[in-house]
Amino acid sequence: MELTNSTFTAATDRFIQYVELELGRSANTVMAYRKDLAQLFTFAQTVGCEQLQDIGIVELRGWLAQQRKAELSSATIARRATAIRMFFAWATHTKLIEEDPASALVIPKVSKRLPQVLQRQQAEDVMDRATLRADDNSPTHVRDLAILELLYATGIRVGELVGLDIHDLDQSRRTIRVLGKGAKERVVPYGAIADKTVSSYLATARASLATQQSGAALFLGQRGKRIDQRVVRSMVHEVLSSLTGMPNLGPHALRHSAATHLIEGGADIRTVQEILGHASLATTQLYTHVSMDRLRAVFAQAHPRA
Repeated sequence: MELTNSTFTAATDRFIQYVELELGRSANTVMAYRKDLAQLFTFAQTVGCEQLQDIGIVELRGWLAQQRKAELSSATIARRATAIRMFFAWATHTKLIEEDPASALVIPKVSKRLPQVLQRQQAEDVMDRATLRADDNSPTHVRDLAILELLYATGIRVGELVGLDIHDLDQSRRTIRVLGKGAKERVVPYGAIADKTVSSYLATARASLATQQSGAALFLGQRGKRIDQRVVRSMVHEVLSSLTGMPNLGPHALRHSAATHLIEGGADIRTVQEILGHASLATTQLYTHVSMDRLRAVFAQAHPRA
């Protein structure tokens, strides 16, 4: 979405530079912020605003009302409203405007939905299916098995996985160094099975896929470059959908499942928070509710006086 007002364009560019360089936000987050601001400023121009100081709480509420009229989800509206509040707080701090009109903007409440997770046996079935595919020794199938095992073993995000380099892997300690959100680095352990599949991939499949353009990337695509997130997501969907009775879940389900199974197995919640790279413990606590729901279901089925 193109902005015709140079004042709004300049302010957007400065804010995006701040978000990228000082806050270290991911490329996807930066893109979302730019799009959110472009939508707001386009709306502002339609109601006669030509300068930042022309935008007040009335215009911001009108913009929010437009979002609701478009029947966007409350989660999307809340995310956009948060981005707008962040922008105006920055604009006030940098003296682009004198007062922050967004400080009074009420962000819609979003009901937290419990994440869908795989049952333990379903996770085993997924890995068994991937193992069968890898038995043909196809480099991509051997790679896919290693990816699936590592995603489930560590609970890392797909974006974090595709960013891994070979030197991020410490096989002697069975750990990986991950660059997470906000450019925060963490070290995550993984188990013997994931180690076996990753070792097999490195010993055979990666060499078959590698080209002069591969660099240090751990996981490679068919053309030898660092594997794309879309390829990983498509592969995970393909494997999940190939199993009878498997719910329609995406690759993030492996992250949710890893966290839930860790907590069900007795892992301390702060340890799980560290493994997942959550900034807030409240985000990790969501998985305790998932486990409790399962516990209630088992109790209701098993106890004679439930």
